[in-house]
Amino acid sequence: QVQLVESGGGLVQPGGSLRLSCAASGSIFAVAGMAWYRQAPGKERELVATVTRGGGTNYADSVKGRFTISRDNAKNTVYLQMNSLEPEDTAVYYCHMFSPYAYWGQGTQVTVSS
Repeated sequence: QVQLVESGGGLVQPGGSLRLSCAASGSIFAVAGMAWYRQAPGKERELVATVTRGGGTNYADSVKGRFTISRDNAKNTVYLQMNSLEPEDTAVYYCHMFSPYAYWGQGTQVTVSS
């Protein structure tokens, strides 16, 4: 059993930055594929970014050049650095382990508003 706990969400003005963290329990983090998803009110959950066990990354077109996903295997933590935030980035952000097993965090709210 793996638990994923997100932190770092909050209220930020347009153009600002936030860094989300997701701490994973257990011993499989180093071999896990990790991702961040988000869900805005009234919309479906969408993939934001992924990082493989080998460190390869992929991003949604809407966040390329603004968001960076990274991982620290020593801390069992995956991060999402979000820069140049826009009101359209407002959503609940979820941490997701997609391999070797599927787990979800509880989500953290990000609100971009002046």
